[in-house]
Amino acid sequence: MKSPFQLTRIADLPPSSNVDTVSLKDILGDTLISECWEFNYLHDLDFLMDAFDEDVRDFVKVHVIHGFWKQEDQGRRNLMEQATKYPNVTLHTAYLPEMFGTHHTKMLILIRHDAKAQVIIHTANMIPFDWENMTQAVWKSPLLHLSNNSAPSTQSWQMGSGSKFKSDFLNYLRAYDSKRTICKPLIEQLIKYDFSEIRAALVGSVPGRQDMDTDSQTWWGWAGLKNVLKSVPVSGPEPDIFIQISSIATLGQNDKWLDKTLFEVLKTSKNLKSKPKFHVIFPTADEIRRSLNGYASGSAIHTKIQTAAQAKQLQYIKPILYHWAGDGPQHASAASSATTNDAGRKRAAPHIKTYIRFSDRTHSTIDWVLVTSANLSKQAWGEARNPAGESRVSSYELGVLLWPALFGENATMVPTFKTDTPPVTGKQPGELVIGARMPYDLPLIPYARDDEPWCATKSYNELDWKGMAYRLE
Repeated sequence: MKSPFQLTRIADLPPSSNVDTVSLKDILGDTLISECWEFNYLHDLDFLMDAFDEDVRDFVKVHVIHGFWKQEDQGRRNLMEQATKYPNVTLHTAYLPEMFGTHHTKMLILIRHDAKAQVIIHTANMIPFDWENMTQAVWKSPLLHLSNNSAPSTQSWQMGSGSKFKSDFLNYLRAYDSKRTICKPLIEQLIKYDFSEIRAALVGSVPGRQDMDTDSQTWWGWAGLKNVLKSVPVSGPEPDIFIQISSIATLGQNDKWLDKTLFEVLKTSKNLKSKPKFHVIFPTADEIRRSLNGYASGSAIHTKIQTAAQAKQLQYIKPILYHWAGDGPQHASAASSATTNDAGRKRAAPHIKTYIRFSDRTHSTIDWVLVTSANLSKQAWGEARNPAGESRVSSYELGVLLWPALFGENATMVPTFKTDTPPVTGKQPGELVIGARMPYDLPLIPYARDDEPWCATKSYNELDWKGMAYRLE
């Protein structure tokens, strides 16, 4: 079975590196689309509208949900100016009560003329830059049909089922309506659709405080992730968990939040106590220099390493840092000593975010994979539980978690490289093998002693492959 999520097409890579990939026009180019709800952090309306088929572009009802709430914000002004060209576009501002929160979710919801709907959760901003030469991922639901039965399914609370996904998804959309009406018309439409063909669990974040000591229909942030993982069976007590992100925020001068909150949650499973080894995959300046866009790629990839506090954070993260590409001259001996599974994305810098639990250190099978907008940050996942029993989340985020048992009883998930289709070799009779499209090569290459993560707030004099330096004024 093909990977339930795809990578996006890379403009400057050959067809052999773009097998089974998806473009924005592939998603939005269908003439049957009648309504589109677009949720994102950054938006370019000209780019968005150009992706629709030219015959229906002027007729699709487009709703854009953004987080630019300050009247003087240049992003807001640009959006409003662009929107004057499109009478069929309506802008909506998401409520952001937390100072450092953002509207970071990346999602499209499509309503169609043939009485079908579709949910697309992905990792790319709605700007050309993100869809051209940056590595991104897309999860698309099946086309959803109108429901024959308005009564809730008896499977409502089975994690990973379509009905549970629907319940959590509608709760996520309801969070937008806490201060003003934004998603109510959309919710009223989606309630009528049958989500039963979906095989995934929703992992989302919405701003605000949640009380951990009360029952909740849907949890957010790390609490939501933990609630999902409690239902996921795993196959090994010593897994490798790979956290691959495009931003590492301020986590604290010690590893308490990382270790006792996020990592503790990621250990959760239905059936085993685990002692995982954690790996954080993040590019170095050398990898940014050699990426397709050169230093320009680095504008979308963030961590800070310059102050004393930031240096302390780097000190505890450095031992678990691994390369995005790991093919620089300083790593030639490490790279040549192992057979590399080539994902075909070394030169396409990562804006994708994936969290993957491999069953063991051979990395031949996968227990679960999360594709999400959420980076390594307290804003995305939530603060640690406070003495009052609350966790505070700052941002809107959205992702899907997938595991083999969702697709069949005798199912295995395996990493696939440069294709969504798993190899047929080694398959047991009656076994369902599901691909999980890898965005990075295996095995991973650890940071060497002198390696540092790319830092967008630091100047670099060494030229990139385009002959440009990176100097901040």
